Amino acid sequence: MTETTTHASAIRTSSMTRWSQLGLGLVCMMAISSPQYVWTLFAKPIGNALAVSPAAVQVTFSLLIVLQTFFSPFQGWLVDRFGPRRLIGLGCVLSGLSWVLASYASSLTMLYLTYGLVGGLGTGIVYVGVVGQMVGWFPDRRGFAAGVVAAGYGMGAIVTTFPISNSLASVGYQMTLLQFGAGFALVGLLAALGLKPAPATADMNNAAAGVSTGDMLRSPVFWLMFVMMTLMSTSGLMVTSQMAAFAGDFGITKAVVWGLAALPLALTIDRFTNGLTRPFFGWVSDRIGRENTMCLAFGLEGVAMALWLATRGDPLLFVLLSGVVFFGWGEIFSLFPSTLTDTFGTRNATRNYGCLYIAQGIGAIFGGPMASLLHQATGTWTAVFGVGIAADLLTALLAVAMLKPLRVRYGRAALAPLPAPRLMPDQV
Repeated sequence: MTETTTHASAIRTSSMTRWSQLGLGLVCMMAISSPQYVWTLFAKPIGNALAVSPAAVQVTFSLLIVLQTFFSPFQGWLVDRFGPRRLIGLGCVLSGLSWVLASYASSLTMLYLTYGLVGGLGTGIVYVGVVGQMVGWFPDRRGFAAGVVAAGYGMGAIVTTFPISNSLASVGYQMTLLQFGAGFALVGLLAALGLKPAPATADMNNAAAGVSTGDMLRSPVFWLMFVMMTLMSTSGLMVTSQMAAFAGDFGITKAVVWGLAALPLALTIDRFTNGLTRPFFGWVSDRIGRENTMCLAFGLEGVAMALWLATRGDPLLFVLLSGVVFFGWGEIFSLFPSTLTDTFGTRNATRNYGCLYIAQGIGAIFGGPMASLLHQATGTWTAVFGVGIAADLLTALLAVAMLKPLRVRYGRAALAPLPAPRLMPDQV
């Protein structure tokens, strides 16, 4: 009786621990979300102050995402090696410090080094580390857990969009970066101090627990997911990085909706839907399958972007459809890591997702300065939107037409028994 009671107590303690870890991971993600999702508010005032072109300023955003993603396999290894508390805490400090340092940047190079380089390295450690930890803490609810912490990254800017917009208008971008950057660093560090490594399962060292990163990189399934995530990242980051620019061209910047400025209102709604979609579609995918959910969500974004472009002169529809667009995009950060871990196992989940997360960096290159250059070359945003819509619809099709059967074949091959060794004549 005593042994049974002790076992039940241990289960309850473990359950409470993993939910508290989920909460702390959520706070860490919220603390690093503004550098990406509020960047569009800083681009114009920084560009004016430094007297540089919009395309040159957008390189900062691309550097942030590229450095956040391209080093993520190594950052995932560091988290596994030194533990989540130290590395994720360091990442939160670097992310906030990037804003503090950027407030003193007097040249484009210094902006790249501070906001882009320092910020990218910091947010990358936090993002990959937190997601990798949560898929380990919640093996039974992997899509939902990855979605919750990814929602922190997508929704964290909800509480900062209007305050940052007001601060920019009252004290300028330099003081805004300084004050908010210091606050983000402190909040993220305090949350990271409570993080613990995900518990290792009994078979973590067995082949059944997952393949090596090298074996994963040799699989066509991984590279198909990499291409799909690149396409979706390109579409979503085009909107994230350029939204203030095309809102100005559409005549939305000075519009008022429900008594509020249309652009900050749209950005706030976007942060909410971009966060809500991650646990929602993660939960859906736990029930109807990853690929079916991808097709549904990615197709939704493509249709919403087409309607958004068609009704671009209406401020109310601009605000509402922007939210639908982000609801169809943000779930890539719950669907892809959970699909990857379902396919290749949990043993190297943090490092493996770090490899896939590089696709986000490639998407930033196409969605940031190259989208701006395409607009400059064509003189219209229609071509840029057309690329995004095509990428969404193509990826939705790939999910069910190629990824689904490939994953089925990969799973069958992984479960197939090894052939019996051939015996030499002298062994018979």
